[in-house]
Amino acid sequence: RPRSHTVTTTSSSFTANLSASSSTLAYDREFLRTVPGLLMVTEIVLGLLVWTLIAGTEYFLYPAFGWVMFVAVFYWVLTVFFLIIYMTMTYTRIPQVPWTMVGLCFNGSAFVLYLIAAIVDASSVTKDLDNHNYNSWAASSFFAFVVTSCYAGNTYFSFISWQSRTLQ
Repeated sequence: RPRSHTVTTTSSSFTANLSASSSTLAYDREFLRTVPGLLMVTEIVLGLLVWTLIAGTEYFLYPAFGWVMFVAVFYWVLTVFFLIIYMTMTYTRIPQVPWTMVGLCFNGSAFVLYLIAAIVDASSVTKDLDNHNYNSWAASSFFAFVVTSCYAGNTYFSFISWQSRTLQ
């Protein structure tokens, strides 16, 4: 009797769903070539300088520098987080979040609090406090104002993006 050479295969819905849902994250390297992307990288690099310059001193003896450290570290961590979200295009996978509004609130609050921290930093730097830490504190004050201007720029671009989204 001749044998049939027909082979029948079936796949379960579990493997079909698994292969469909395990796609890789997208990577948007073009984001770093935009002005907001460049500002974000600058915020990360110079924000790191702000808090490391202060962290290398006896800042804990002066409450004003504790505030500057809090703002610098807090927004540095959040900026790294948002850079990862934008670079991996995670925001496209979570459409329920109003990302333009989130970006505007984040950059606006970073601008305001960094401006306050930069003013506090600059007003707290005197040779009377500690000659040993004077240069580090003065440099951190300068970089805090530069980071503040970067957040101001990103606030502007976030506002333009938010405004164009609300007009549509």
